[in-house]
Amino acid sequence: MEGQVQIPSGNVDTSFCLDMAFHIFLKEADGASNFVFSPFSFHCMLSLIAVGSSGSTLEQLLSFLKLKSLDELKSLASQAITSVLLPSNWSEDQTGSPIVSFVNGAWVDLSYRLKPSFQEVVKGVYCATTKEVDFVNEANQVLNDINSWVETETRGIIKNLLPSKCLGDDTALVLANALYFKGTWDRKFDASKTKYNDFHLLGGQIVQVPFMTSKRYQRHLYGCFDGYKILKIPYQNGQDTRQFSMYFFLPEATDALHSLIQVFKSSPELYTMQFKLREEDLPEFWIPRFKFSFKFEASKTMKELGLELPFKAVGELSEMVDSAKSLFLSNVFHASCIEVNEEGTEAAASTAPRLIRQSRRLNPPSFVADHPFLFLIREEKSGMTLFIGAVINPLLVS
Repeated sequence: MEGQVQIPSGNVDTSFCLDMAFHIFLKEADGASNFVFSPFSFHCMLSLIAVGSSGSTLEQLLSFLKLKSLDELKSLASQAITSVLLPSNWSEDQTGSPIVSFVNGAWVDLSYRLKPSFQEVVKGVYCATTKEVDFVNEANQVLNDINSWVETETRGIIKNLLPSKCLGDDTALVLANALYFKGTWDRKFDASKTKYNDFHLLGGQIVQVPFMTSKRYQRHLYGCFDGYKILKIPYQNGQDTRQFSMYFFLPEATDALHSLIQVFKSSPELYTMQFKLREEDLPEFWIPRFKFSFKFEASKTMKELGLELPFKAVGELSEMVDSAKSLFLSNVFHASCIEVNEEGTEAAASTAPRLIRQSRRLNPPSFVADHPFLFLIREEKSGMTLFIGAVINPLLVS
């Protein structure tokens, strides 16, 4: 197998969000839960908060986002949203093209008013809708409205993003976004061959799960590295100029998922690496069918990783609304869902060591994902990672 090349610079760097995702997975998912997260959705929300910040808070946010200035932030955000997520030449009527929907929203209390400069970016760059609401007297209704908005924009996949009673009379502003993806495999699995087989859990238990496979003699983009295998499955793109793919990262050992995660954590360039994989005939090729969701509140983890200033009442979230009162970040909620089946993938979200190729092949290549593995969905031209996650037990729904 040939080496790898890096995607050109000048794209959105979501490495902090990816690092945070794995931090949450290792610390809070207790090793028994499936995990899925949208680094771009989360990065977009942090970027919007940065636009509304000043002073040391702005500097800290830009540092974590790997950006030099607000101008660079707005330029990259505009480029990503208009060219990758909302291209002007795309419509849902295009046959074979993935459906990608990304929306932003801002709900501001009646006693405040968005600053014109912030509103210009919110609407012009992030294509967001804004709404004045009454958090003092109608907090529960506003919460229901926001949750309904997220549910609608994710085609009913994400429900109840905001937990009950999380809004109150001290709430000034709520920012939210929703990302939806649905793609059909370029080469679909053969549904007639789906069958139940053993899946080995991290604790040593074995469960029976439905495994999918392809038609006989169908070749796959595959690579075998030091300690793990990679499989790439492209999605149909019809007349769409974008190119989306799903990657599966399978450790060689059944209990080596955490070791693989450490490889990613220590080598963030792997997230955007263009792996030069070969088309291989895989006599043994099985991937489990799965569907699950994952929700979390991110403020604690963000502080642990050093992003603290947005949560302090230091008066530096000063560029969002016209107010003499100091605003500060209270909670950050994120939810993602994914379904992978014989037809394709449906997913939604709301908020380096050198790779060593094996020198010789001892056995015919195979890809049997019968133990925990990582996955990611990426747009190839930009290197943008829409979703990343881990399958621990395909039978778990959430």
